[in-house]
Amino acid sequence: MPQQPHETPVPDGGAKPFRVALPESLLADLRERLDRTRWPDEIPGSGWSYGMSLPYARELAAYWKDEYDWRAQEAKLNAFEQYSAPLKGIDLHFIHERGDGDDPVPILLLHGWPSSVWEFHKMIHLLTDAGEHGGFSVVVPSLPGYGFSFRPFQDRFGLVDCADALSELMTGVLGYEEYVIAGGDWGAHIGTRMAYAHPDAVLGLHLNMLPLRRDPGWPEHPSEEESSYLRELGDWLHEETGY
Repeated sequence: MPQQPHETPVPDGGAKPFRVALPESLLADLRERLDRTRWPDEIPGSGWSYGMSLPYARELAAYWKDEYDWRAQEAKLNAFEQYSAPLKGIDLHFIHERGDGDDPVPILLLHGWPSSVWEFHKMIHLLTDAGEHGGFSVVVPSLPGYGFSFRPFQDRFGLVDCADALSELMTGVLGYEEYVIAGGDWGAHIGTRMAYAHPDAVLGLHLNMLPLRRDPGWPEHPSEEESSYLRELGDWLHEETGY
């Protein structure tokens, strides 16, 4: 991703200023691909019965091709302090906005899958602005393998690897000895691992999704209450989850 000079102070730990600047050729290529879409037919009257309706899909593609203003969104991202740092064999992208007040608490915001730092763009300055109790210093990384922390053929990261990289970002690159974490989806799993592996550094953990073990070790001879729970859980997993 192209980077341009930045006027603000650069954090220690090898981080470099980062600026989003997609080449126009990339956006033109996207518009051309959308224009070449080969649309399927649709069962008359099926609507959304078999997935996204064809009229809606065509409307959405037209929006991305003709109406969406990437440069406007790019400018919103570039209004934040952004950096990249070499960590665990990749260049990790992150937003770092310092909080108001005398001693702002660092907070690490972790997005999920398939998401990006954009998930938090409306929250960042709400958190940095000093209120009655002072603001936070906000760190929002692109998770390894996502968004601006991705390049082809880079190392692949599992949950533990992501947690290790982000712990190193907070303590080694940014120099925060203690911080809090908030995350959901994949970010909830990573944040939980960070709190488990680094309890002295993580002051607090806020999750909007509860990570659970895939194999919790069900009893061989469940009680009536446990059997009822397992039936309800089975129905929920079959009907309500995405995978």
